Amino acid sequence: MSYFVTGATGFIGRYLVGNLLKRKGAIHVLVRKDSQKKLEAVAKKMGWDMKRIVVVHGDMTAAKCGLSAAQIRALSGKVKHFFHLAAIYDLSANAESQRAANVDGTQHALDLAAAIDAGCFHHTSSIAAAGLYPGVFREDMFEEAEGLDDPYLRTKHDSEGLVRDEKRIPWRIYRPGMVVGHSQTGEMDKIDGPYYFFTFIKKLREMLPQWMPTLGIEGGRINIVPVDFVADAMDHIAHKPKLDRHTFHLTDPEPMRVGEVLNAFARAGHAPEMTMRIDARMFAFVPSGIRGAVGNLPPVRRFVGMLLKDFRIPKQTLKFITYPTRFDNRETERALRGSGIAVPRLDDYAWRLWDYWERHLDPDLFVDRTLKGKVRNKVVVITGGSSGIGLSTAQRVAEAGAVTVIVARGQEELFKARDEMKAKGGKVFAYTADLADMADCDRLVEKVLKEHGHVDILINNAGRSIRRSIELSYDRFHDFERTMQLNYFGSLRLIMGFMPTMTHRRKGHIINISSIGVLANSPRFSAYVASKAALDAFSRCAQGELSGKGISFTTINMPLVKTPMIAPTKMYDSVPTLSPEEAADLLVKAIIEKPSRIATRLGIFAALLNAVAPKAYEVVMNTAFELFPDSAAAKGDKKALKGETQPSGEQIAFAALMRGVHW
Repeated sequence: MSYFVTGATGFIGRYLVGNLLKRKGAIHVLVRKDSQKKLEAVAKKMGWDMKRIVVVHGDMTAAKCGLSAAQIRALSGKVKHFFHLAAIYDLSANAESQRAANVDGTQHALDLAAAIDAGCFHHTSSIAAAGLYPGVFREDMFEEAEGLDDPYLRTKHDSEGLVRDEKRIPWRIYRPGMVVGHSQTGEMDKIDGPYYFFTFIKKLREMLPQWMPTLGIEGGRINIVPVDFVADAMDHIAHKPKLDRHTFHLTDPEPMRVGEVLNAFARAGHAPEMTMRIDARMFAFVPSGIRGAVGNLPPVRRFVGMLLKDFRIPKQTLKFITYPTRFDNRETERALRGSGIAVPRLDDYAWRLWDYWERHLDPDLFVDRTLKGKVRNKVVVITGGSSGIGLSTAQRVAEAGAVTVIVARGQEELFKARDEMKAKGGKVFAYTADLADMADCDRLVEKVLKEHGHVDILINNAGRSIRRSIELSYDRFHDFERTMQLNYFGSLRLIMGFMPTMTHRRKGHIINISSIGVLANSPRFSAYVASKAALDAFSRCAQGELSGKGISFTTINMPLVKTPMIAPTKMYDSVPTLSPEEAADLLVKAIIEKPSRIATRLGIFAALLNAVAPKAYEVVMNTAFELFPDSAAAKGDKKALKGETQPSGEQIAFAALMRGVHW
């Protein structure tokens, strides 16, 4: 007995060949010459006995699969089972390539099988051949298929039609369901089918605790089968007598709904489940014309497109959320009776599929998440770069190969920082500027653009903080003017100066160092928080305008950091603070991941509590206000400054509980 297999290096093919190697006879595998190394790699991984494998060089796109007359004569009368698995199994592939591989390739395989007088042609079709048939599709049905507008569905249907019309040789057709990884190892070769939703499930896990109930979709029934079941069933049925000209549904007799499938993988990935699911079919009462019109509105298309891109879900998969077809597989069940081959429950092996995906296929694994990969040879401008957070960040990006531009008022300290980083091999440039002076901001922008051409990343770090109660500020209106001038207008002037070249190049990243006080509404920081809140609001508005032009904005609601800016308030010597190096870690995260916001959990909780129970939050803030008095520096008492008392245990305990918040 001898076999011939097309698509042997494909996902189903490699497992089928493994099964055939347990039987007697040589196995001829069709391989393009440029795929020889891939065959060798697959054979090594699968543990094939290459003494039993006969490599046949050819090409599915050529007549009779590209075999010469001599090759055909050598195979003539020797092949009892011709397995045709080579095809494109990809919903997102273009129509031309799918037709060439699936339809033309099948015709070439049939012609070759007939030329070598094969005993039986085994065609691997798909449940896609049924299209979007509403109802139960039996194994003897074919012409009844509906909804074949999609290129993948159409080509799978048409290729099977070629086999069904074949009169020269016997044939058998196998229609697998949606094939996923191995039920014992979880191994899969690509992201397809339900795997498209794994990124969404992972992001849900990152945002919400596992116990949190969520809203989801019920959807239609989706037929999922593991690759080992498909390969085992094909191998077994192919060797049973008297089954020629039959079609076999290699499907799950009890398929789960889309919502149930997503929940199975949510449990496997320790993500929150969709406890309340809405049946998508309930919207069927809306006329298709209206649904289509709404879906084609530019804002709707753009919003849906951005969501799908973010979650890496091809648009073509959405039609299967309300999949209307069920598959009768009685013919297959009769053929497999007594073999022990059956579809395992998804709940029993979903964790293996998830584990394999998370370890080997998760797209995030292949994203360059190094700082060097993000900033190497990029122009990074950092204000307040001579000390504290700015200096620590500058040192990190300079080490990563960025063209680092640091800006500060004081020349001596600034140039010293530049020279130290240059001595370590960094490409560092220093410019003095008073960012509270709009003319100086314009001069800085002009000089940087003239000498560097553009700016890739702008980090607005320079800032001024004032800790003083409103009652002590009645005659100090200039406090509000000074903080607004530097923290808001200075930063805004730089953004507006560098933005034209960013929008022209359609790429750029603005990182604004804000404060946890904007989320917590810290008392005594009304001037500082107001200036930072203004920059936050600008960034949110700008994101809506400029995200489509490749410009990203990140706001970092920085907790309390031990820098010279907080030195006048001696109480901060005894409360928990971040070091400049730890703060720089947040900036590195911002550069690499480009999130809209980076904030601590306490900051987010404070903002949420203020939104949900503002009066209760007001009591908490007022308690803090009474607990932490104005400093001697805020009162302008220079004599008391030296002898300022140490914070009480109550103050230290409260500050530790509200870690990172300015008091």
